[in-house]
Amino acid sequence: MLVATPRIFPPLGSAPVVSFPLGTCKYSIPCSIHPSPRDEESLWLVWVTWIEMGVWKARLLSTNLLLLHPNAKHVCWRSTTTTTTKSVSWSVICCVMLFGLGLISLLTGHVASHLEWYSHRLRHRALYYSTPDGSDHAPIDIWESQYSKYYYGCKERGRHFRPAVRERKSKGYLLIATSGGLNQQRNGITDAVVVARILNATLVVPELDHQSFWKDDSDFANIFDMNWFITYLAKDITIVKRVPDKVMRSMEKPPYTMRVPRKSEPEYYLDQVLPILSRRRVLQLTKFDYRLANNLDDELQKLRCRVNYHALRFTKPIRELGQRLVMRMRKMASRYIAVHLRFESDMLAFSGCYFGGGEKERRELGEIRKRWTTLPDLSHDGERKRGKCPLTPHEVGLMLRALGFTNDTYLYVASGEIYGGDETMQPLRDVFPNIYTKEMLAQKEELKPFLPFSSRLAAIDYIVCDESNVFVTNNNGNMAKILAGRRRYMGHKRTIRPNAKKLSALFMSRHEMDWDTFASKVKACQRGFMGEPDEMRPGRGEFHEYPSTCVCEKPFMDDLSQDGFRPPKLAANNVTVNGGGNEESVRKRSGRMAST
Repeated sequence: MLVATPRIFPPLGSAPVVSFPLGTCKYSIPCSIHPSPRDEESLWLVWVTWIEMGVWKARLLSTNLLLLHPNAKHVCWRSTTTTTTKSVSWSVICCVMLFGLGLISLLTGHVASHLEWYSHRLRHRALYYSTPDGSDHAPIDIWESQYSKYYYGCKERGRHFRPAVRERKSKGYLLIATSGGLNQQRNGITDAVVVARILNATLVVPELDHQSFWKDDSDFANIFDMNWFITYLAKDITIVKRVPDKVMRSMEKPPYTMRVPRKSEPEYYLDQVLPILSRRRVLQLTKFDYRLANNLDDELQKLRCRVNYHALRFTKPIRELGQRLVMRMRKMASRYIAVHLRFESDMLAFSGCYFGGGEKERRELGEIRKRWTTLPDLSHDGERKRGKCPLTPHEVGLMLRALGFTNDTYLYVASGEIYGGDETMQPLRDVFPNIYTKEMLAQKEELKPFLPFSSRLAAIDYIVCDESNVFVTNNNGNMAKILAGRRRYMGHKRTIRPNAKKLSALFMSRHEMDWDTFASKVKACQRGFMGEPDEMRPGRGEFHEYPSTCVCEKPFMDDLSQDGFRPPKLAANNVTVNGGGNEESVRKRSGRMAST
C-alpha cells in the first residue's frame, strides 16, 4: 500500500501549511488530520484547492497557531480490490467538495501564494491605523508620510518608444491657443505635446491666453524657459518657435482653425484632426484646455509627466525670486505650510456659494457670476452639503489646528486678492499668527517687475508651495490638482485636501461639542485626504492630480521597512522604469497612430 507522506513547509505569514503528495495514489482521497477530541472545537480549517496537469493537490491552512497538535494523527487510505466501488464514490464526492471550495477560495482572492503578502499588509494596516488597544485610530505624522521613501517618480521612455519625427517628415504644423489662467494653460500645453506626438505633427510653441479673467498679456517666453522646453522634449516631438515663412507664403488659405470637444480620445484626433492637418499643412486648435482624454497609453502618460514636471520650467527671474522667498521662509522656521486659499471673488462667484456676507456679498458675487452665461442657478445650502464650497480662511485654520499643527507653525498663503480683505483673513491670523505672503516676504523692488502680470505672480506662488513641507489646497481647481500631482511624483510630499463634504457639516455643528471631540472628528474626516501613497487608485480623478503611471515602487528588496512591514500597495497597473506600454499598445488603444 502506498501511503502519502506529509511535508511540512516553512510558515507562510502566520499560518503553517501541510501538503500531501496525493498524486501517487490512483484512487486516493486527501489525507486528513484527526485532532484529539479536546481540540476539535479550537481548530478552523480552510481548504484551498486547484487543478494542475490533471493532478489534485491540497493544502491545509489554519488561522489558529495550534493547527499542528502533537496528538494529531495522519491517515491516508488507498482503495483495495474488494472496495473499489465505495472508494471511487468517496473520491468523487471529495473531488466535488474540494472543487467547490477551490472556486470559492479563488473568487475571494485567498490564494496560498499570496498569503504572506496579505499577512504583512494586515499587520501593517493594524499598526498604522489602530492604537495598541485597538480601540481607535492612531495619529499619523502630519508633516510627512512615513511611506514616501518607498516610491519614486518614473518618466523614462520605454524601449520601443520611437524617436521624434523630424520637421520635414511630419504631417504638418500644429498651432495651439491655450485658455484660462497659468495652471489651466499649463494643462493645455502638456496635452498639446501629447496630441502632437499622436498626430506626428511639428508643434509650434503654444500661444497663451490674453483674454481671460486675469487679463495677462504674458507670452510663453515670459513665463517658461522656451529653449529648455524645446530641447528637453527633442526626443519626443519636434517643436519650433514659429511656422517657417516659406511654409506660410506657400499656403493658399490662412491656417485652418477648429475646436475639439473636451476629453477627446486619440481616435478623434486621428479621424477628425489628422486629415485636415495633412491637407492644410497648418492647423490651429483653439481654447485648448482639457481637450484630451484622461486615460491614455502608459507611454503617453509618461510623456505628460515629462512635459509637466520637467520640460515646463519657469524663466530664470521667476525661479530666482521664488527660491529667495523659500529661503526666507526656512530662515524663520525649518518647515512651513503653504496654503492655497483660493478665496478670490471670481472663485466664490463661480462656486455659487454663500459665505455670510449679507446682501452686499450676494450682489457683488452675483454680478461676477453673470460672466459665465451657462452656469445654472444653485442652492447655497445644497452646494455646501455636497462639498462644492471652498472653506473660509477661518475654517482652514480650524482644520489645521484640529489635525495637530500648533499655533506657532509658519504659514505661507498663496492667493490673489482675498475677498473681504483683512476682515476675512483676521480669524486665520488669530489661529496662526505667523502668516506670510509673497508681498510680505519680497522687497518692493524685487516684486515690482511682476506686479502687472497675474500669471507670473502665480508662478512665484507655485514655486513656494511646491517647496513647502505641507501643501494645503482649498478647492479642486487647476493649481491644486497640478501641484498635488507634482508633489506625489516628487516623493509624496504631504498634501492635504479638505474633505469639504464631511467637514462642512462638522463646522456647522462645532459649537455643540468640545474641542477634543471636534478635533477627533476632523481627523476621522481627513483620513484618505492627506496625500498618502495608497490614495492613488486607477481611474481616480484627473491624471494631473493622480499620476499613477509615473509613480513606481522601489524594488522588492528595498520595500520592507526596518520593522518588516511592507508599504501600501500602489495601483496594480504601475509599470517599471524601463517597461510599460509602447506604440503598439497605443495603436491598440487608439486604433492606429499617424504613420510616418
